[in-house]
Amino acid sequence: MSDAFIAFIRHEDKVLLMQRAGGVADFPGAWDGVYGIGDPEDIDAVTTRIEEATGISAANLTYVRSAAARGLEFGNRLNDVTPLLFMSETPEVEPRTLYSNSEWVDPGAIQSKTYSIPQISELYGDVASYLYILKTTMGQEQKVASEIQARLSGTGSLQDIQGEIFGVLCPTMMNGYIFVEASAFHHVEKLIGRAGGRTTPLKNCRKVLPGTSALGDVTPYLEPKSATAGIEEGDIVEIRVAAFKGERARVTNVAENKEEVTVELFDAAIPIPMTIRADQVRVTQRVDQ
Repeated sequence: MSDAFIAFIRHEDKVLLMQRAGGVADFPGAWDGVYGIGDPEDIDAVTTRIEEATGISAANLTYVRSAAARGLEFGNRLNDVTPLLFMSETPEVEPRTLYSNSEWVDPGAIQSKTYSIPQISELYGDVASYLYILKTTMGQEQKVASEIQARLSGTGSLQDIQGEIFGVLCPTMMNGYIFVEASAFHHVEKLIGRAGGRTTPLKNCRKVLPGTSALGDVTPYLEPKSATAGIEEGDIVEIRVAAFKGERARVTNVAENKEEVTVELFDAAIPIPMTIRADQVRVTQRVDQ
């Protein structure tokens, strides 16, 4: 069992990095999680250390998980350090103890920190995940994603990484690329058969691009858009369903909470307001055009 730990704190899609003060003995000025000495299995003690270093109260912290310890070189000594992951309900941070600065960053930006404690990216990946980009043959994205899912559900040579791959995203508007959520780059390479070994190279998948992708690059694909998005009062629309299919109308009201629009038909002898679902119309002319 290790006698040291590094706690990573997440708030929404960001992870908290702490910068060590210039006068500390080990790695002055380096970026870190929250480093502490003690039993990493004592979650109350770890939470207390987080509160001491960040000012985030225990009431705002939720323990998620921990991973096996890693041996890290601190000066002339080798420390076994256990990574842990917590969620915070607040982004408010007050750096204290070892730390003089803090920053909430996208997990994909951890590797961009030029000066940090040893293996900080690997430690974070042990308890969380990164987004990696696969280059595929254009038009074969969905097939590659399906094959990846089939490989992960099998009982063959990839069993040892099944717990290291968390998801596959195949955005319909991105040709030639898919995203894989995983704990480390080498697990993704093994998944597609590009790291040697017994795994057959995945057809139509060329490689894993270097580095990691920011969560902000894919969240637009994960959040469903409201049917009223992009529709404004005064827009000209074409009705796409029911008895009025093909008729043109002007939008007179947009009810975002109900995802409905009120329109008036152009060809009606008497303009009567009609309320329909926003996904049943198509904007043909913007009010500002």
